[in-house]
Amino acid sequence: MKTFRTISIVLAVLLMAGEVFRSWGDGRHIMFILDDFFAGIFMIFAALRFTSDTPVRRATFAAAWGVAVGMLYGSFFTKLLSGGSYNSGNFDPGLLTTLLGICFAASLVGLYLAITMRYDKA
Repeated sequence: MKTFRTISIVLAVLLMAGEVFRSWGDGRHIMFILDDFFAGIFMIFAALRFTSDTPVRRATFAAAWGVAVGMLYGSFFTKLLSGGSYNSGNFDPGLLTTLLGICFAASLVGLYLAITMRYDKA
């Protein structure tokens, strides 16, 4: 479980760092930047709290993954279906769409594991 928690924290930090890189100097509205930080901070909080498998901690961890899935779903499919006509900030539009697709797939796996994985120890 410690490895899964560590991966969760690393992915949350990468999500927030990626948003900073994407938006730096681009003039994007702050609310389109903060959503990644809300999700990332929630994921880090949930991963740090999930030191033992209690119903509340498991639900919190799964909820954090669910937030990531929901946020990434809209972001990925909006970009995928727009044909590259969107503000990709400091990323190439194709690269950004690919990275979001990878993150969306990873978040689906993370949500599934957070719900179903058997945890014996922290």
